[in-house]
Amino acid sequence: MNPPHTSTADADNFWKFSARQQLATFTLPFVKIPHFEPADAAAPRRLTGDLPVATWSKAIFDVADPSCRQNPIAKSVYTAPMDYHNQQRSRVAPITLVTLGIFVAGLPNQLVGASPAGLVNAEYVFTKAPHPECHASTIVECPQGLVSAWFGGTYEKHPDVGIWVSRKIAGKWEAPREVQNGVQENQTRHPCWNPVLFQPMTGPLLLFYKVGPSPETWWGMLSTSTDGGKTWSPGKKLPAGILGPVKNKPVTLASGQVLCGSSTEHNRWRVHLESVMDPTGPFWHKTEPLVDNLQLSAIQPTILQVAGDSLQILCRSRAGTIVTSSSKDGGKIWTELSPTTLPNPNSGLDAVTLADGRHLLVYNHTQEGRSPLNVAISEDGKTWQASFTLENTPGEYSYPAVIQSADGLVHITYTWKRLRVKHMVLDPKKLPLRPLDAFNKPG
Repeated sequence: MNPPHTSTADADNFWKFSARQQLATFTLPFVKIPHFEPADAAAPRRLTGDLPVATWSKAIFDVADPSCRQNPIAKSVYTAPMDYHNQQRSRVAPITLVTLGIFVAGLPNQLVGASPAGLVNAEYVFTKAPHPECHASTIVECPQGLVSAWFGGTYEKHPDVGIWVSRKIAGKWEAPREVQNGVQENQTRHPCWNPVLFQPMTGPLLLFYKVGPSPETWWGMLSTSTDGGKTWSPGKKLPAGILGPVKNKPVTLASGQVLCGSSTEHNRWRVHLESVMDPTGPFWHKTEPLVDNLQLSAIQPTILQVAGDSLQILCRSRAGTIVTSSSKDGGKIWTELSPTTLPNPNSGLDAVTLADGRHLLVYNHTQEGRSPLNVAISEDGKTWQASFTLENTPGEYSYPAVIQSADGLVHITYTWKRLRVKHMVLDPKKLPLRPLDAFNKPG
């Protein structure tokens, strides 16, 4: 009998390594190994998180599978049925405590003992969903708790893509629910895009999103909830020419105005800002596109509240760097767009001004691909320090959203391989600070 998900040719490799299963006979809850979950019958292993060593009684090794070669511990690990393990347990040679000690001593530090400094929790908003793909998550704290949303469907731009929501109730994320779609009055259906959740100081919870065949032709929509995201009003179009926040959360200014970072893609990539006192009303103000003499082609700004009426935006761009602009009058007049020293692979980012005045940025610290995904911190929005690496293995980890909750913790959601939304919780007071080039060094 061969191990599940292995060919006959793999069997010898399995028995060669299966002795390591005896590690499960020792209870070591403080040690973790990467856990692979079946993706489909043809490719049965996908890294999904940490599996306590105490549950290794269900783990087997398959070193022949090409997908396992990134695993620094044992090439590939995946879960086998318990009954299969029980049948085979008698064939496994015992491992001594000495061997166990040597093995544990050789594990990477991040897999043994304490979590990385500043990490409070890591979880998925969902592991199973009715949609094959998902992207562009958003997160908000409202009086009832945390709410997250994203767009999901067959694939980005497919007409069946809708807006999905989950609430975290009693410490657990609810099953995803589709709350908005792009069906029009004539029954034509368009894809939905880039939801943005926002809780104003007063009034209902807001869900901004876009509908349309493409980013060049989409329009802004708004839905509201008076019960913390449990139920939602039908979506309505924003006023003509207003998109609302195009990817990242708005901020509330001292004047009470809600300021939204926005952008358009139909006539070059161009950034502008939109503001309003009552987002549910018709009286919006829109700036002219920001000056882009260097043709940096920026979109999707995130807003930092520097001090008083001073603001700064950071933007995705096609220039290989994060792009910035600043305002000293509460967002009425903005400086010309200019490049920063931070890399950008033409992928979304987000940032938040913390309660202590520092700024926290979540972005891909690379000019190519969408891994790694990193956290940097700055005192002034200009000089940044490396703080935390959320992901650094091959794959897509992108489009982060970040907030600081009332208890001071930082919540980040992001796209995990287009299959899930991952939720990370950090304590900004415990995050380490290092030179930015630390992100370029292994480990």
